[in-house]
Amino acid sequence: MAVISTVDFITPPVDDPYWFGQIAAANSLSDVYAMGGRPVLALNLVMFPSKALDMALLKEILRGGNDKVLEAGACMAGGHSVDDNEPKYGLAVTGLVPPGRILTNSGARPGDALVLTKPLGTGVLFNSGRSGKLPYRDLEALLPAIAALNGPALDAARRYDVHACTDITGFGLLGHCLEMARGSTTRIHLSYRSLPFHPHAADMYRRGETTGSNPANRKAVDGAWELQVKLSAAEEELLFDPQTSGGLLLAVPGSQAEDLVRSLRAAGMGAAAWIADVLAGDRAAVSVG
Repeated sequence: MAVISTVDFITPPVDDPYWFGQIAAANSLSDVYAMGGRPVLALNLVMFPSKALDMALLKEILRGGNDKVLEAGACMAGGHSVDDNEPKYGLAVTGLVPPGRILTNSGARPGDALVLTKPLGTGVLFNSGRSGKLPYRDLEALLPAIAALNGPALDAARRYDVHACTDITGFGLLGHCLEMARGSTTRIHLSYRSLPFHPHAADMYRRGETTGSNPANRKAVDGAWELQVKLSAAEEELLFDPQTSGGLLLAVPGSQAEDLVRSLRAAGMGAAAWIADVLAGDRAAVSVG
């Protein structure tokens, strides 16, 4: 048995402490699922301004995180806290995976299809909630999907020949696709019209909202991607939107992609979509058509 050890924490994406705990925990647990593992143990990582905020808020953050760990079938075994000026929360997670079933982002093959399990756009949506451009009731309606664990997606995918896997997080869709292309020495062709987006995400970019990570994410793929379709500025920005608790990106043989999408949707991932194809190439690159 192989051991997976990973750690992640975030600042509050929303003001509700219970949702903050759930989203942060799901985000931390996702790294284990992206490697094909099963979470077994988690430790809290807490930074909290105890003199400025009511400790009842911290209790709700921890309750949200614990509930999500229990949902994953793992055990919360304690953790560590420090006084800080800004709340931050996440988990150190230990997972297990049989050595022969470890998934990486470097095994995609020409002829594979890439299937995405969750919609995109959380970065701009969270910023829009903070700025007041997006009413909280509209953001709150999306939180269950954002906080959903990637475990059920992995369970569904395990019935297929998964060659590579990663979770879409802070580097945005284009950044993570390029990582997979580089790890596999392949080209990836994204079909923009096949991409699933959360409601309101494109509209928030059209209204001038953005994130602090978009420019860095764009710079990180400079010279390694090509736009082959006409997109508006807002549509293009969605390619660089940093995700929190994003979905899995799964590389499977093209002949299995449609069936995998059906299985994912039947398991509750209604936004699951075949978004890209893996092609042979002399150098790693991503094209968007």
